[in-house]
Amino acid sequence: MHSSPSSELNVVLGGEAGHGLQTLGLVLARAVVAAGLHVMVVNEFMSRIRGGSNSTTLRISTRPVRAFSDRVDCCLLFDRDALGRLEGRCTDATVRIGDPAVFGGTAGMLPLPLQELSTPAGGALFANSVACGFLVRLFGWEPAPLETALRRTFGKNDSLLDQNLAAARSGWEAGAALHGRFALPVQAAAAGRRLLLDGSQSVALGALAGGCTFISSYPMSPATGVLIHLAKQAEAHGLVVEQAEDEISAINMGLGAWYAGARALVSTSGGGFDLMAEGLSLCGAIESPLVVHLAQRPGPGTGLPTRTEQGDLEIARYSGHGEFPRAILAPGSPEEAFACAAHAFTMADASQSPVIILTDQYLLDSLCDLDPLPLPATPPATHIVATTPDYRRYAPGPDGISPRGIPGYGAGLVCVDSDEHDAEGRITEDFGVRIAMVDKRLAKFRPLREELSLPPRLHGPADYRRLLVGWGSTAPAIIEALAQVPLEQTAFLHCVQLYPLPAALEDYLRRAERVIVIENNATGQFARLLRGETGCDIADQWLKYNGLAFSVEEIAALLREEEQR
Repeated sequence: MHSSPSSELNVVLGGEAGHGLQTLGLVLARAVVAAGLHVMVVNEFMSRIRGGSNSTTLRISTRPVRAFSDRVDCCLLFDRDALGRLEGRCTDATVRIGDPAVFGGTAGMLPLPLQELSTPAGGALFANSVACGFLVRLFGWEPAPLETALRRTFGKNDSLLDQNLAAARSGWEAGAALHGRFALPVQAAAAGRRLLLDGSQSVALGALAGGCTFISSYPMSPATGVLIHLAKQAEAHGLVVEQAEDEISAINMGLGAWYAGARALVSTSGGGFDLMAEGLSLCGAIESPLVVHLAQRPGPGTGLPTRTEQGDLEIARYSGHGEFPRAILAPGSPEEAFACAAHAFTMADASQSPVIILTDQYLLDSLCDLDPLPLPATPPATHIVATTPDYRRYAPGPDGISPRGIPGYGAGLVCVDSDEHDAEGRITEDFGVRIAMVDKRLAKFRPLREELSLPPRLHGPADYRRLLVGWGSTAPAIIEALAQVPLEQTAFLHCVQLYPLPAALEDYLRRAERVIVIENNATGQFARLLRGETGCDIADQWLKYNGLAFSVEEIAALLREEEQR
């Protein structure tokens, strides 16, 4: 059975934890890249080691894709729970595939005897490779791209590789009658050297590009991936990796590392960031650079540990007692995650302030193919100075930024203190000095808002009347939906720097007659920040907070409703 070539296909894998859905998704994604196509893999899973009902969605396309689509063209089901759970996303056109040993003669189900076909290869462990081979046959491909992916995944163990290759071949042969059911075009010549990275890897690589030499972290989902990926790169890049005993220790280790001359990253999630509030305030008092990666997940409390949300903007903005400058960056794609992480170190070092990289589970755990990342030709510049005998750590400087020395580099003493202090770093309760030091610290807002800032990006016509505003990982879905439903005189403003608001942002808002803010939270945290900082009128808010990211289809439906206003 053959069909005309398709430019895009959504394949969903459904089963319980322990079925290896994420590994299956990774192997298929590698096969797609080897075939010269583009892919995005979105993993949706429950907070348990085994059981439950999880899904992995592969969006395969002839063009780069960065947004989640909830359409299901092909659904490979490993258990009955997955069938019920994914039914709402399926349509009459969805091709459902399942093992007759599990589903019996379920109407409308294409049979794939996974248990039977995996036995000759070595048992149920190889069922996923059987499934890969079957799907590749439905794509109309020869086994070569899949074999490339399997070698990439299992190549260090010849025996294991041979078993997986045999299992994949048996699945491919079992799909002979369905060859080309979806007819995805192989474009092997276009495969090139494209990377396949998730958001955690992108943040980690961006940190290395920014000159990171130290990471301290206490594991917490979904931030742990950044710690793991940096630990893998530690030897190659001379990186010190410290798994701290708790988040309080982690942030204080990070501050100590910056004090000693390192460029430190701290990675955590919402509950861990709560514990870092005092350390963040200490960072403001001693005017230390610091980069914190805050990976959002739904709260309060433990919340939904493996789900996504944009619910931590306000804690990033207000955490830490007292008044002191900080910057908050929120990337929307793997490429932006890399760029933001690298830029965060530049901002922190130049301003001697904390910079928070705000990501979320959806971005961190989603996998995309992308072009090679732009690595710096030279190490990032540092603002550390050699101290002189009369060195004063908090001497007045442009925009409140003093020359920053480190212990042992020069003849001077580097004195810092969390109490209010004078220019030498000595404790003081002089009221005039207090005012001068507060003004000095707050003066750093100007460079954070202007020359060090990341400006918002406008997508759409410059003469817009209606302006959609979003931040972080909502951006790709909004951009794609607006291309599908091109409302007249409507543009989208993607905000990468959330605080302090870049100098150019207010002008974009004032030019709009109707502003709509789109966020993955329940209370419109960014909309509240925009109102408070600019006084702009927010006409509407499109909010989602069930633990899942916006899909392209959801945003498109909201745009159609807006069109009818």
